Amino acid sequence: MQALNIALVQGDTRWHDAAANRAYYGGLLERLQGQGSDLVILPETFLSGFTNDTLHQAEGMDGAGVRWLREAAARLGAVVTGSLVIREDGRNFNRLLWMRPDGNCTHYDKRHLFRMAGEHERYAAGAARPIVELQGWRVLPQVCYDLRFPVWLRNRRDADAEGGMDYDLLVVVANWPQPRRHAWRTLLRARAIENLACVAAVNRVGRDGNALDYAGDSVVLDALGQPLCELGASEQVVSVRLDPQPLLAHRQRFPAWMDADAFSVSP
Repeated sequence: MQALNIALVQGDTRWHDAAANRAYYGGLLERLQGQGSDLVILPETFLSGFTNDTLHQAEGMDGAGVRWLREAAARLGAVVTGSLVIREDGRNFNRLLWMRPDGNCTHYDKRHLFRMAGEHERYAAGAARPIVELQGWRVLPQVCYDLRFPVWLRNRRDADAEGGMDYDLLVVVANWPQPRRHAWRTLLRARAIENLACVAAVNRVGRDGNALDYAGDSVVLDALGQPLCELGASEQVVSVRLDPQPLLAHRQRFPAWMDADAFSVSP
């Protein structure tokens, strides 16, 4: 595992305007040119806002949003990740794309759909839980409401991995409204502590077309749940260098994983 340079891109997503969002987030990414980022994290549904208008907002995997991500990753020489509304095989997905600089992409379809906003009625739930690798780190990418489900996110022992566990870094992209910011902040810290893993999470700011306000609170946490970087409620682009040595030392010093319960999760 090598040090990992993470860029948090916390923006005020334009409502239902993909072209405006490509221009807006493109401008924010320009700030990272020459910064040596390894991973750039955008919010959930950063081209539309958190929407149930899938008829007009969804695009295919050959659409303008995916092309934009591919070009951004190539330009920055970094993995760029965030979620889009994707339509595939007649179904809509809230799909996180892990776009690499060479144009190869891994995706994760949001597993837990936010029924309080009717997301489960318009989107299909994902079943796979991919773990991707970057600079020797094993990374688990997740989307917003997934954060509330600790069994799905539970880290497991993996003796073949350098870090000794299933994953080393949990990445969460979100549109998490301000009234529930205490839950956002608390759950992120709990997931770091219980999983002996670092966390990098990006939420949006501003007000969306449903008159919901967002407080940001994007953050990078160490495995003790302590913030290495914590953003406020305004537009920000911030870079953090994540050192693997404190994580590995903590796992060796405090091997709680040795007493964890064995289990499996069905789709």
